[in-house]
Amino acid sequence: MNAKLFTSYTVKNVTLKNRIVMAPMCMYSCMEEDGMITDWHHTHYESRAVGQAGLIMLEATAVTPEGRISPQDLGIWNDSHVSGLSALTKKIKRHGAKAAIQLAHAGRKSTVPGEILAPSAIPFDESYKQPKEMDRNEVKFIIKSFGEAAARAGKAGFDIIEIHAAHGYLINQFLSPLTNKRTDEYGGSEEKRFQILKEVIEQVKAVWNGPLFVRISAHDYTEGGLTPDDYEKMAIWMKDLGVDLIDVSSGAVVPAKISVYPGYQVKFSEKIRNNANIPTGAVGLITSGLQAEEILQNDRADLIFIARELLRDPYWPRTAAKELGTEIAPPIQYSRGWRF
Repeated sequence: MNAKLFTSYTVKNVTLKNRIVMAPMCMYSCMEEDGMITDWHHTHYESRAVGQAGLIMLEATAVTPEGRISPQDLGIWNDSHVSGLSALTKKIKRHGAKAAIQLAHAGRKSTVPGEILAPSAIPFDESYKQPKEMDRNEVKFIIKSFGEAAARAGKAGFDIIEIHAAHGYLINQFLSPLTNKRTDEYGGSEEKRFQILKEVIEQVKAVWNGPLFVRISAHDYTEGGLTPDDYEKMAIWMKDLGVDLIDVSSGAVVPAKISVYPGYQVKFSEKIRNNANIPTGAVGLITSGLQAEEILQNDRADLIFIARELLRDPYWPRTAAKELGTEIAPPIQYSRGWRF
């Protein structure tokens, strides 16, 4: 079988050896609450590169200290973070994988001590703190912080940057009418709610010439919230701004009941890819090589983002290749035990 999953994929000046992406997943492993890379991060990410994923994407990495989801999250708000990240990208890339980083701000879903920020002063639920509604200067500061973080990512040797605009974190909070009740230039109409993401993309592209992805939550699953139709329109806007691929997830901007089943988000990827004419990544309960191959063969996505399955099996690419009847080259050190 000529498996598309194991064909190369080129985006701008970066070629991935296959279409398997390790999706960003928080590790909560910065024990000193300083956002610094630890031994765990080295072990965790390098092992998946050894396992032959084509792209390794680091977890949500905060552009400001209060933008962390938890006090144990990675950071890129300071130049002191660059050396640790640089050491990690070298380890990832020496195994033939490419390295990506997801730049993020948690907004009202931050659990760090002190004041937290949001487009509007609405807590996520009763267990979360009351956020402060950001003034215009704070919005501009966060936008600038994304640009500065992108510059640091370049210095650290990352091949791809992803902007986190999903899962109910800050940018997603601005996009959704459920969480953005502002009346200034960053709230109200769909175009105004999109404005912060537009300016973040522009700030990042001012310092970054490499591939740029954006992760979205394509459905709010709540009456009055955003739907895939809304994101189809925004995907066209992102493409016009120079975004190279949309990483299509869903949910988590407000508490909502979601019917979850294998590949439940793939239909959103397919819709955006084919109607907005922009490459997409599919994610969400994709667990087998056959499932991934069906998505690619039917033009439902261009890349396959694997999350929990790569936690369970660092060598999932080999598992998928075996299922698809395809051989992939092993790390030479493992060649004696790699063959089926």
